[in-house]
Amino acid sequence: MMFDPVQLRSFLAVARARSFTRAAADLGVQQSTVSQHIRKLEQATGRPLFLRDTHTVLLTADGEAMLGFARALAEIHDQAAGYFAGSELRGRLRFGVSQDLALTQLPRILRDFRRTHPLVDLELTVELSGTLHARLKSGELDLVFAKRIAGQADGQLVYRERLVWLGVPDLRLDPAGPVPLIIYPPPSLTRERALEVLAEQRRPWRTVCTSASLNGLAAAALGGLGVVPFVQRLAPAGLTEMPPQYRLPALGDVDFVLLHTDRVVPESAEALAAAIRTAGDHPNPAA
Repeated sequence: MMFDPVQLRSFLAVARARSFTRAAADLGVQQSTVSQHIRKLEQATGRPLFLRDTHTVLLTADGEAMLGFARALAEIHDQAAGYFAGSELRGRLRFGVSQDLALTQLPRILRDFRRTHPLVDLELTVELSGTLHARLKSGELDLVFAKRIAGQADGQLVYRERLVWLGVPDLRLDPAGPVPLIIYPPPSLTRERALEVLAEQRRPWRTVCTSASLNGLAAAALGGLGVVPFVQRLAPAGLTEMPPQYRLPALGDVDFVLLHTDRVVPESAEALAAAIRTAGDHPNPAA
C-alpha cells in the first residue's frame, strides 16, 4: 500500500491544528483540497482517521496510529527529496530564530539542512521575536521562525505552546505583593503578554532582572530572584511551573510560526521551512 506524501502533509496539518480550516490556511490551499486529501487517505486505509462535527476535529484510534506512520513517512520523503535536490540549491539565506528555540530542536534541523544543502550560505540571527518581526519587515531577513500571540493571523503555524510562570521549586511569593519579574526587554512578545495579564488582574509587579539572553533569564530564575514567563515545554532545567496558590494570572498560549516577506522567497528558504514544519509535527526539546 502506497501513501501520497501530499495527502500525508494534509493529514499532519489537520492533526496538528485540529481544524480543516486552519490546516488549509497553514498549507496555503483551499479547505476543499484538504478535505479531499483526507478522504482519499481514509479510502486508502479503509479506516476513518478523524471524528469531526461542527465544532471539533479529533483523531480516531486509527488516526492516532496513522499519526506516527505519517510523521515517519513525511520525514523520510523530505530527507530523500533533500538529498537528491540539495546540491541544486545555492546562495545566501538570512534566517532569524527566536531565543527560545535556539537551543532546542533547531541545532538538529540546521545540521540536517547543511548536510543536504551544502552550497547554501546560511546566515543565522538569534534575537527576540519582536525584533525578528521588525527585521523581516525591513528586508534584513528572508525567513523567520519566531513566536506570535496565539490566534494572530501572521505567519504559518508550526505548533502552539502554553506560556507559564516558572521559578525554582522552593521560591515563595507573597500572593498579595508585587510579582518579582524576570523578563526579556522590549520588544519581547512574552514580556508584552506577561505585563498585559498582570494589568488585567491589577496585580502589582516589579522587575528584578531584564536580559535579552535566555541564559541570563535562566540564571536569575535559578538564583531564586523571581518568576519568568516562558514556554512550558521549553522550560530550562531546574525551573518548574509556579503552583496556583500564588494566584498568578494565566498567560495563555503562544504560536511558533514561520514568516517570510511578500518578496520572492529563495528556494533555500522554502527548503528550510519544510524541514522546520516536519520537525514541528513532533517537537522534541531534547533533540
